[in-house]
Amino acid sequence: MRISRAVLGGGLTINILPDNTTRVVEDSGKYYAWRSFGPEDQRSQELWVDMSDVRHGQVRVHGILSNSYKQAVRVALSFDFPFYGHYLRQITIATGGFIFTGDITHRMLTATQYIAPLMANFDPSYAKESTVQYLDNGEVFVVQWDRVRLLGKESEGDFTFQAALHKTGTITFSYRDIPLSLDVIGSAEHPVKAGLSDAFMVTPVSPQSPDAKQRTIYEYHRVEIDTTKITSYSAVEFIPLPTCLQHDSCELCLSYNQTSGCSWCHVLQRCSDGMDRHRQEWLDYACSEESKNATCEDYSRVDSSTGSSITPEIENVTSLTPLQKAVNVTMRPNVIYLRLATM
Repeated sequence: MRISRAVLGGGLTINILPDNTTRVVEDSGKYYAWRSFGPEDQRSQELWVDMSDVRHGQVRVHGILSNSYKQAVRVALSFDFPFYGHYLRQITIATGGFIFTGDITHRMLTATQYIAPLMANFDPSYAKESTVQYLDNGEVFVVQWDRVRLLGKESEGDFTFQAALHKTGTITFSYRDIPLSLDVIGSAEHPVKAGLSDAFMVTPVSPQSPDAKQRTIYEYHRVEIDTTKITSYSAVEFIPLPTCLQHDSCELCLSYNQTSGCSWCHVLQRCSDGMDRHRQEWLDYACSEESKNATCEDYSRVDSSTGSSITPEIENVTSLTPLQKAVNVTMRPNVIYLRLATM
């Protein structure tokens, strides 16, 4: 077993965003198809990545994460990982049993934009045998929280579990040691949840404070796993579904029958339903208006008749589609968190 300790830059201290709100974002099955497996399923064994098997690649035990509490560290991937149709080359590993996938690192990482096999109040610094380790072999990136304990419940025993991010976009959660039922873990000090979440961030322009850089984060989708189903030797597998963002031509965007609600923004050369991480650009360039009732032939005629460039129309970037509303607003310095709910 090849293990090397890596101290890769400073860690980020995490503040916890209260998570006692009612769930408002439903798992529509639009982005991922997923299935859970119990201890008796052979698939649970197949999904577990044996970190001691050198054939999987070199394992790195992260020095900061393995000796810290409520810390997170940015790590580069060796491949482009598709998450909700967006390609990621960096992720942030947190001591609290999750991976943050956002571009902008802030102090409220537990709110959204996460891959969480088991987000909870883990303290790897409690014992020297507790580690946060990972490997990257170019095909899969695996993070393992190994023999970590819950703060205040250290006597309950060690937790060992992992998240695997495959180059194909498939995500797997595997659980080796879960010493107690998760429904008895309190969430007062740290959210307790498992699943996926993504959001987009916008920076609205205020007439009163044009130089203000307050950001608004909208969580547009999440997949929640029932934590009571998480036991030792269980697993969850997420298979990515086709998204609008994968289409690189107008024809594919408007005709592909496995994606719905897609529109083609000709000026950006992008296919989208308007609800992804490029939301601000979609609004700035008035893509919703441009694509309304337009056909690919219309764009071809425009291309042949004009060569002029188009500049963005700065709109109210916090406006939502008629079928959605913003709820559960939580304020923090320079950041607003909003979840989107279907009317």
